[in-house]
Amino acid sequence: MPTSIEFQRYSYSTAVEAANATVSTYHHHHHHKQLQKVSLARGMADVPDHVELSHTHVVGPSQCFSVVVQDVDAPSSAVWSILSRFEHPQAYKHFVRSCHVAVGDGQEVGSVREVRVVSGLPATFSLERLEIMDEDRRVMSFSVVGGDHRLQNYRSVTTVHESTDDSKKTRVVESYVVDVPAGNDKEEACSFADTIVRCNLQSLAKLAENPQKFS
Repeated sequence: MPTSIEFQRYSYSTAVEAANATVSTYHHHHHHKQLQKVSLARGMADVPDHVELSHTHVVGPSQCFSVVVQDVDAPSSAVWSILSRFEHPQAYKHFVRSCHVAVGDGQEVGSVREVRVVSGLPATFSLERLEIMDEDRRVMSFSVVGGDHRLQNYRSVTTVHESTDDSKKTRVVESYVVDVPAGNDKEEACSFADTIVRCNLQSLAKLAENPQKFS
């Protein structure tokens, strides 16, 4: 029986078909490497136009991409108030041990945070730059610009919008592009990243739905 904590996964191999993604191919003038422009939210039900546009990525030949959808039984304002705290991702990201803002104020585009992860993961820290913070449309994006981990050239976009049939329900969509590490294929790389994103969004949903339990 489905609950409010649901997700949909679109892996590299099925993203174009499952999400009805629009893909156009062109060549980088300097390096002559084939790139794809992929719209990962195209074809999803009840998705506003700005959400579809936000989840359009340019993907290189040695990168993979995916999108995870999380439904939350809470108002979008409650979800956004947690998600938009770029300076405090550990509020819902259980893999994060600590975070401090190294550049900027944590809310302006260009701010950089240093995230320390919990032990047991194949990583120590990550440097992440805020790329988009749109309070009106509830869109946030960040890219990984350094650190000791396997998510090289990672860039994600997360959007928050109300359900069309219930203003007290929210849909969170997070898409990303990341380099495929040496020795891995695209499916393996996306599976690893999907696991992290999925866990983060499920934790976000639980916190938004039961704020008193985590206060």
